[in-house]
Amino acid sequence: MVSLTSASNALKNVYLGVVANQLNTNANPLLGKIEQSTSDVWGKQIIKLAPFGINGGIGAGTETGTLPIAAENQYVQFVTDLKNLYGRISISDKAMRASANSAGAFVNLLNAEMEGLVKASSFNFGRMLYGDGSGLLATVVSFESSTGAITVDSVRNLIEGMVIDVYNTSGKVAASSGKRISYVDRANNKFYLDATASALSFAKNDEIYVQNSKGLEITGLGAIFGSAEKLYGLTKADYPWLSPYVDSTTKEISDETIQAGLDSLEESGGLSANFITCSRAVRKAYQKYLSYFRRNIDVMDLAGGFKAITYNGTPIYADRFVKDDEMYLLNTDEFTLHQLCDWKWLEGDDGKVIKQNPDEATYCATLVKYADLICNKPNSQGKISGISATVTNPFASTTVSDDGESA
Repeated sequence: MVSLTSASNALKNVYLGVVANQLNTNANPLLGKIEQSTSDVWGKQIIKLAPFGINGGIGAGTETGTLPIAAENQYVQFVTDLKNLYGRISISDKAMRASANSAGAFVNLLNAEMEGLVKASSFNFGRMLYGDGSGLLATVVSFESSTGAITVDSVRNLIEGMVIDVYNTSGKVAASSGKRISYVDRANNKFYLDATASALSFAKNDEIYVQNSKGLEITGLGAIFGSAEKLYGLTKADYPWLSPYVDSTTKEISDETIQAGLDSLEESGGLSANFITCSRAVRKAYQKYLSYFRRNIDVMDLAGGFKAITYNGTPIYADRFVKDDEMYLLNTDEFTLHQLCDWKWLEGDDGKVIKQNPDEATYCATLVKYADLICNKPNSQGKISGISATVTNPFASTTVSDDGESA
């Protein structure tokens, strides 16, 4: 017979390893390229010595001349707080009792809950990788009180089932916070909540966040490439190499555009990019560009079952969380996800991970990870923005032969 004890044991001994692996390698192809480590974690913080520049004790001289002056490696100290990442599943007492006498039914019940947890965690963790740590999902453009439609600047960070909070300049908007998204109209940048429209309150420039997450998410690419004064506790103006390469001129995508960015990275950071990620609009434009030159589109398999097209052997993956006109050129060897531990279940003193919710006939289990993302060399990372969603056909005014040569 299935009991809370056997259910807790199943979550700890059967499901945890599988779920942790899926979240660490299958959640997002960028995450799959990033090392995860428990090093440099001190208490509730990550404190890491990061080298910059090169050793200065190098020189040439005469046979009897003075030797080069020793100039040791240079370091700065990165400091950031561990972020608290949670995922919860909930099972009703009624469902538990209905499947208590059938191991198969109970396994199906747990499988369904765990699959939902992995899907939600994968979505949010992938989103955080490209965020700036603020947790901002979208900004309100307008609200239709008659239909409940909320128009925002972008819905790429929104998905059905997500529970959100709403903030204005005065703080959290209680009437609209804690509500669940029921539908996302991606074609028109609108979404709807499972609440009575007349009871909601939205105004232009209100900000949307995941429930209770404002300002508490990991330090993603948005923070590294953002305009904030500080990064990892250091002032960017004092350390110019904390600022990555950014090309924001309006342009069409091409091999020359990508190569120019890669060349700039090698010149400034001394490293080559090993992972390129862009929006789906940019990928589509690049595929169109390749088709104009009758070029084959090579496809590469990535960890986690993802597929990507390539540029000179470097994968180009289209991620939904990248803005429509952007492409990132990354050296993932310089990123580390520092963590206190891998994914774990919160356990009580009795060792059980499934607990009854207060005043409810439901039980819950909470998955947790304490971590943050650090880039050792921000100047070895790059971003190209202002990329057009269309590409000009270079042969539009010429006759093109079957072999692709202009006549």
